[in-house]
Amino acid sequence: MISAWPGPDGDEYAVVFDRSRERRILVLPALFDEANKLRHFTVETMRRLDEAGFDSMLPDLPGCNESLAPLEEQTLLMWRDAAGAAANHFAATHALAIRGGALCAPAELPTWRYAPATGASILRAMLRARVLASKEAGLEETREELLARGKESGLELAGYRLGAAMIRELDKAEPAGGAALANIAQAELGGAGLWLRAEPDYDPAQADALATRLVTDENP
Repeated sequence: MISAWPGPDGDEYAVVFDRSRERRILVLPALFDEANKLRHFTVETMRRLDEAGFDSMLPDLPGCNESLAPLEEQTLLMWRDAAGAAANHFAATHALAIRGGALCAPAELPTWRYAPATGASILRAMLRARVLASKEAGLEETREELLARGKESGLELAGYRLGAAMIRELDKAEPAGGAALANIAQAELGGAGLWLRAEPDYDPAQADALATRLVTDENP
C-alpha cells in the first residue's frame, strides 16, 4: 500500500491501491489541519474504490507528512506541479480533490471536487484558531494583523509554518484542475463534514457515500 514517486525535490511517498486497472484516480488530500482530520476517511474511501475496481493513489505533497522538503518553502503552484508529476508517474486517468486539495489539482485530469474550499476560507479558519490560541495565552492578536504579517514574512498557523508566498496565494486561491466531473457537496454524503470536528474522526457511511458517488458517475 506504500509506494514512492519522484517528486520535484526527491522521492515522496504515496498510499496506493494499485492493481493496474483502467480507472486510476489521483487523490489530492485536504490541506493542513484538515488533512489530519480527514486522513482516515480518505484512505477508507480509497479502500472502497479498490473493492469497486478502481485504482487510487494518495501522494504526499512536498513538505507534508513524510516528505523531507521544507513546508515553509512550498507554494500552491509548486504543489500543483507536484500533483501533475504524481499523476504522470502513476498514469492517473482522473483526480479526486478533497477540500483544499482542489487548490492544487493538475489541469490535465478530469476532477471530482469533494466539498471544495477556497484558499481564503482555509486561511480564515487557521487565522481564527491562531487568534483564539493567542487569547488563551494572554496575547492580543487580530486576523488582520496576522494576515498582513504572514504575507510579508510567513506565519505559523495550526502548527504549520507557512511561507509568505503560500499565504499570499491562499488569500486569493480558487479551486483549480481540469474539467470538473462534479462538485460533490457535503449534503450528498450526509451529516456534517468531518473537518469540522475537534479531533480526527471517521464515518464509514460518509466514505461509502463518496466512493459510491464516484463509482456510479456517468462521466468516467
